[in-house]
Amino acid sequence: MSVRSQVLSADALDQLKADHSRIFVLSSREKIQRILFFGFAFIVFLYCFWRTGFFDFAAILNGLTKLTDVLRFMLPPAHNGFLGEFLYAMLETLAMAFLGTLLASIAALPLGFMGAKNVIPNTFFHFGLRRIFDFIRGVDSLIWALIFVSVVGLGPFAGILAIAVGDTGTLAKLFAEAIENVEKKQIEGIKASGANNVQTMRFGIFPQIFPVLLSNSLYYFESNTRSATILGIVGAGGIGLQLSDRIKINNWDEASFIICLILITVFLIDTLSKEIRIRIIKKAH
Repeated sequence: MSVRSQVLSADALDQLKADHSRIFVLSSREKIQRILFFGFAFIVFLYCFWRTGFFDFAAILNGLTKLTDVLRFMLPPAHNGFLGEFLYAMLETLAMAFLGTLLASIAALPLGFMGAKNVIPNTFFHFGLRRIFDFIRGVDSLIWALIFVSVVGLGPFAGILAIAVGDTGTLAKLFAEAIENVEKKQIEGIKASGANNVQTMRFGIFPQIFPVLLSNSLYYFESNTRSATILGIVGAGGIGLQLSDRIKINNWDEASFIICLILITVFLIDTLSKEIRIRIIKKAH
């Protein structure tokens, strides 16, 4: 289908404006409505900023002064003999992110097949399962961490469970959508060869969605490396717990060293994950 462009003359354009004036020119009523709407939105915007103390310039200046003092104490970063402890805590955080993402991916795979319309076409079952996915992913991993810290106690196990449960709902939804968008001809070919339902999913659907599944899992591992740091602050162990302890006792040089260690680790994980995902996508195409 080809699209042809045509240049309108000035007379034709004037005639078009006359015939469809509402498209080119707003009526007075519409202009007043827009002015009132944007004016009201701007007033609400300013009120919200005022209520949050955004215009309290004395408080802002005082905060900036304190921030300058903290930054001065953070430089230069120093481990003060705790390098081994910090590195172990960082490995603990990576283990939390990896195991949590792995458990979530394993749990999300069968749930994704169950939540796909082209696998189980039952409308009521599909609706109920999708709402369960929405509930699980609607609760932030930080909330799950607080719950599991209360259940299993302090430590990385609570962080692993928080990441696993929180990501299961999201990955299951993504996997289900990927399954629903697979190429039907390959599935029909597998069924025509006499394959049963399990064989159809294994050889007709899974090879098509595997690059998407692996890519999403790697992305969430990359994201969970950062999330696991925050989970440690609420008691889930890892480098976040070390950072929280140093901030509480005002050891800002050690806190600065931990932050630098986190940034370097996240950068390396992001780079490695990106390279793996690019190679997977290239092989898929």
